[in-house]
Amino acid sequence: MPWYLYLALKQLFPTGRRFPFFTAISVTGVALGVALLVVVMSVMGGFGFEIHRMIVDTQGEVQIHANQVIENSGEIMPRIAAVPGVAGVTPYAAGVGLINYNGRSAFPLLQGIDLQRVDSVVQLDRFIRPGSLADLDDDSIILSVQLAITIGARMGDKVILYTLPMIQRQKSDDEVMLPRELRVAGIFEIGHQQLDSSTALVTLRRMQDLLAIGHGVQGFNLKLAPGEDVDAAADRINAALPPGAGLTAYSWMYSFSDFLWVLQLEKSMIFFLLLFIVVVAAFSVTSSLLISVVRKTREIGLLGALGARPRQVAACFCAQGFLIGCCGTVFGLALGLGLLALRNDIVHLLARLTQREEVLQKFYQFSQLPAHTAGADLVKIVVFTILISTLAGLLPAWRAARLRPVEALRNE
Repeated sequence: MPWYLYLALKQLFPTGRRFPFFTAISVTGVALGVALLVVVMSVMGGFGFEIHRMIVDTQGEVQIHANQVIENSGEIMPRIAAVPGVAGVTPYAAGVGLINYNGRSAFPLLQGIDLQRVDSVVQLDRFIRPGSLADLDDDSIILSVQLAITIGARMGDKVILYTLPMIQRQKSDDEVMLPRELRVAGIFEIGHQQLDSSTALVTLRRMQDLLAIGHGVQGFNLKLAPGEDVDAAADRINAALPPGAGLTAYSWMYSFSDFLWVLQLEKSMIFFLLLFIVVVAAFSVTSSLLISVVRKTREIGLLGALGARPRQVAACFCAQGFLIGCCGTVFGLALGLGLLALRNDIVHLLARLTQREEVLQKFYQFSQLPAHTAGADLVKIVVFTILISTLAGLLPAWRAARLRPVEALRNE
């Protein structure tokens, strides 16, 4: 090990003594900045990750939308399934309905699913508790958890269901359209506040009846093979769709591109702003090292008299900034990851203390505070932190390198 690196270590962490105060302050400042960056970047990344998970787990990676009811879905699905990279395809029909139970009403989004094909795209069964997707038939319905709480329905209860096409047909054809009475066969919880409060599942045949579209469907949800690029797959699917059918395939990233762009912009801006915390901590590192230069002026002069070159003296102080950055980064990562593990407990504790738990869930849109720590974000935090800390040692290093040995040795 070069002598100037060894000397940098000894000045920061002298043996046989307590941890130096200035070193502790400098490392703590850097660690707090890193911890805050890790927590905020992980939470911001968590929102994007949860949106991705929610869409893929409930709709698949690619959705095919139609500008009219698709009557020949049986002919189109084999063409879609034959596209390279497509692992599963299922048709769907959806619409808003009026659901009533014991005088309590709600207006959920009704999703009609093909029980024979839905498992090839999304695994809905893991979200259903209690109940099972196998219990769903044409005379039953599966409610989201908050929707069930809102209307007071439980397993086995029978709810009354209306849709707008039923009411329109009743007015235009002068025929009495009786509402459908469906049994609650299950309750599901995805983890997203909006979906868990306003969604219900029925069979595709029942949804076709409620919308009065015969055997038609409104689109298809697709699952891709692992590792497939969603945008490239969507382009291949669009090329395979019959021309003039009014069908268009969209990747989940394209469908939510505006939201994802805003989220990425917020994440970048927050990283840039919070990085100033590390810059402020770097000023404390600079101050500590400048004080060290002043206190050790005679020692620096002695090093010059013994033959140390100015750049080696400068490297000693730059190395101290680098070591402070490394130590602060390690402690900051540990602290940040620890806070992330306790994030939900902290948030709910603050919500209980302020009596704002209902407000938290209303605007939060997630039942738990999401967090996703991306490796690229960690690398960015580590690199910028160590670079800034190393640069913080430049001014003290320049000051130490300019000291002349004779003048330094005469310093009192």
